[in-house]
Amino acid sequence: MADHDSADHDSAADAAAIDDATPAHDADRIEELLALERRGWDSLCDSTGDRFYGELMTDDGVMVLAGGFTLDRDGVRRSLADAPPWRRFELENAALIPLGSEAAALRYLGRAWREGGEPPFEAWMTSTYRRIDGAWRLALYTQTPVATEG
Repeated sequence: MADHDSADHDSAADAAAIDDATPAHDADRIEELLALERRGWDSLCDSTGDRFYGELMTDDGVMVLAGGFTLDRDGVRRSLADAPPWRRFELENAALIPLGSEAAALRYLGRAWREGGEPPFEAWMTSTYRRIDGAWRLALYTQTPVATEG
């Protein structure tokens, strides 16, 4: 579980966030991609997400968001430039879906809170990465809201 309010991200908390079904040989890759996800969420908490995702996303990258719309990289940058910051976040139940040696998808349950005590945003998230010139770049990100009972 990652929490923006904590001063550092320890490896014990990271290990707890990884789904038990993840094979041991994928541990390095999942840790590397989880670190990118945490950096992304940190940028959403400190209002630098427009710059972070502008650099992380591929030129043709797309985000498919829970509100029912999609944004290309420029749309993401514009949207995040004016977005209110998140106060804190948690990531758990991460699992890696290998897509070859130069691509992978990371699935996790994310929760995020804004100021004001409103209920958290909670969704299953999937980030699909491609390795380009030795660096992981975000090609596709999706959010699926967690179903509420009732």
